[in-house]
Amino acid sequence: MNIHEYQAKAILKNFGVPVPEGHVIYNSNSARDWAKRLGEGPWAVKAQIHAGGRGKGGGVKIAKTADEVKQFARNMIGMTLVTHQTGPEGKIVKRVLVEKGCNIADEFYLSFLVDRSTNKVTLMASAEGGMDIEEVAANTPEKIFFEVIDPTIGMTAFKARKVAFKLGFKIAQVKQAVPLFINLYRSFIETDCSLLEINPLVLTAEGQLLCLDAKLNIDDNALFRHLRIRDLRDYDEEDAHEIEASQYDLSYIALDGNIGCLVNGAGLAMATMDIIKHSGGEPANFLDVGGGATIERVTEAFKIILSDHKVKGILVNIFGGIMKCDVIATGIIEAAKQIGVTVPLVVRLEGTNVEKGKKMLAESGLNIIAADGMADAAEKIVAAVSDAGRVS
Repeated sequence: MNIHEYQAKAILKNFGVPVPEGHVIYNSNSARDWAKRLGEGPWAVKAQIHAGGRGKGGGVKIAKTADEVKQFARNMIGMTLVTHQTGPEGKIVKRVLVEKGCNIADEFYLSFLVDRSTNKVTLMASAEGGMDIEEVAANTPEKIFFEVIDPTIGMTAFKARKVAFKLGFKIAQVKQAVPLFINLYRSFIETDCSLLEINPLVLTAEGQLLCLDAKLNIDDNALFRHLRIRDLRDYDEEDAHEIEASQYDLSYIALDGNIGCLVNGAGLAMATMDIIKHSGGEPANFLDVGGGATIERVTEAFKIILSDHKVKGILVNIFGGIMKCDVIATGIIEAAKQIGVTVPLVVRLEGTNVEKGKKMLAESGLNIIAADGMADAAEKIVAAVSDAGRVS
């Protein structure tokens, strides 16, 4: 689960991590008052959306007067902010963070993430922090270094000092960095993060280290342990189909293609998307109904796929083990009865009750293209979508 910058900073502040003083606002009328409460300017006015690159997109402004704070907030709230992470459609700004400014002497990058290859936490850092960190990663990756943290030991003072010296900190900053890095690691572990990113971590002209921006991604599977964090979820920032899918315990991620996928099992779903692309098509979604899906869940999954206007064809790829092929067939038929199927539909069924499932579909009256094997299914759906496109 993603949360906003101001929410992430509030969490980090509770762990003793230094962050700028600020307040989130929902209308420009209160912006000037809150700026004055924060003290003398300058102030930073920052659009709050679940995407990076806000500065380059015009979502971060530095105001020298309280009136400028109000004007920047008025311009941002309601605007569609487009960044390299939002895509061309952008995101509508509904809240703004007004924050006390600081005198930046230098910028650094720091993040903690779960490394699946080592089953440990990896600390990634660079002395080249700021808006261009993606360019640093692409063009000069040698400027980024990694430190593996053993979860049985945690972030030690020795490891923190090692990172601080690698970043080029002087002794005064090293003394600040050690508790800062340890508290960031505590935040990461105790809130069950999958990612904690500080960009930039700044050194002020006064010699203080400050987390100027923060991004926290929380593991969805651990939210039952963090009810207050769970309540921070902003549904306006999420895809409506993904929200609906989560209500039925479906693993759904919207993509940019036009071929809807309904698959059981994450591995098979990934393989299905790959073979669609290999055959010249583009998947419209990742959708895993799981091994023990009910007829209701399959029906809802099918309805979610069909509600995506980009979908021009559907590929159902089921290998029945725990999931029975006749359950999938019933779900397809029920969904078709409720909302209709007007796009090409290719179905590949294998496994438990496969003959029963195929018979049900054959007798349903639906216009279904049967497939034998994944390659055959992918080729047929890509061809069907192409043919439908030429006809239209």
